[in-house]
Amino acid sequence: MRRIIIVALTAVLLTTTAWVVRAVAAGSTRPAATASAAAAHQHPAVATTGDAGRLAGQLAAGRLATTRYATNLDAAKHAGYQILTRMIPNMGWHFRNPTITGFNIHTPPILVYQHHRQTWQLAALEWVFPSKPATPPLPGATYGAFAAACHYTDGTFVFRPTQHACPTTSPQTNATFNLWHPDLVTLHVWLWYPNPAGLYSGTNPYITPFNT
Repeated sequence: MRRIIIVALTAVLLTTTAWVVRAVAAGSTRPAATASAAAAHQHPAVATTGDAGRLAGQLAAGRLATTRYATNLDAAKHAGYQILTRMIPNMGWHFRNPTITGFNIHTPPILVYQHHRQTWQLAALEWVFPSKPATPPLPGATYGAFAAACHYTDGTFVFRPTQHACPTTSPQTNATFNLWHPDLVTLHVWLWYPNPAGLYSGTNPYITPFNT
């Protein structure tokens, strides 16, 4: 039975990653629309058909590594992920693991979830960088941006250029201050939810029904 499950899971991974691999190889990954909260933008990179096999392997590895979080937010929290933002329109709820740094497809520092009633669904993995990587960590990667911001323990945040300018509590909810970060370059990978705007797009029009 275990062997059957492993074979079935492998087939699913290959099927679900095939369309994004073809899109990247064909150079059809499109820039993201601007996110109202994050002012996301894209810096296009060029991928070739020779990258397709490497990308497919990386995406399959990323899905396997995050399978336990796919519909189980409690498992993510148990692993150290903490709320970073509430719902950002056409993007999702962000949960960050402060112990994870750098790029590793197996261990994303941020998980992006969609929330509907009592259900949480993992949609995207995210990495952040202080500046655009000299070498794309994934073939054809494009990037977004998130302005310097103060974050609070309940997921509320406000944009501020310096930590000194952060209110001591959330202006929206009075929650305790959690962290401040400078301007960041972001890399979204929509590995658990289809995105017609592209694998690396900062936003996803299919997420619109979850905005409310």
